[in-house]
Formats: sequence, C-alpha cells, structure tokens
Amino acid sequence: QLQLVESGGGLVQPGGSLRLSCAASGFTLDDYAIGWFRQAPGKEREGVSYISSSGDSTNYADSVKGRFTISRDNAKNTVYLQMNSLKPEDTGVYYCAACGSLWLTCRRLGPNAYNYWGQGTQVTVSS
Repeated sequence: QLQLVESGGGLVQPGGSLRLSCAASGFTLDDYAIGWFRQAPGKEREGVSYISSSGDSTNYADSVKGRFTISRDNAKNTVYLQMNSLKPEDTGVYYCAACGSLWLTCRRLGPNAYNYWGQGTQVTVSS
C-alpha cells in the first residue's frame, strides 16, 4: 500500500520551532518531487514548500521564506520541513504530497499534479 505519513506537529509558542517529517511506505521517494501544503480553518489549502526528486531545487511561499527549510534524505525515504520563528498565522494542518511528474510540471500544475497525499499533522502556534 502506497502511503505518506506526516509527523512532528504539535503546539508551540510564537518564535518556536518544529520539524515535520514525511515518511513514505510502499514506494520510494527518489522519483518524486515533494510538496508541503497547509490548510488553516476557514481558509483554502496553500503550498508552503517544494523540493525536487534530487533535492537540487527547492521553492518556498513568500510567507515562509527565510524561516522554513525543506530537505530530503532519500536513503531514509523521508522529507523534512524545518520550521523556525513560527508565527500564529502558521497554524494549520500540514500535508505532504508526492508528484511523479517532471519538476517544472509539478510546480506549474500545483496540487493537481500531486499523486499521493498524507493524512496531515496539526501545527498550532499560540501563546
């Protein structure tokens, strides 16, 4: 069974840090670009960060640039999202997703290009 599982979410104070993990089972992530998306209550899902299958290319939403870092360890079949200087507006359910198309296609088509999705992990930034 092909599956993505996110972990690492939780409650953190503003200015704090969390590291999210996205682990794959049933398939290898080497051939997939990975995206992190989030959805806050009452808001549409938005893309947060993306990484190519090789890890050579990354992309970030303007709202998280300089604070979040995406990385991958293909040997561990896992992608990470390091989140620093967290703000209340970062609160939401964070999802990872895998795109099996070319990097530029994944970037151009957005969420519709992503074949597999995890169940999400809750991140709450509050004092």
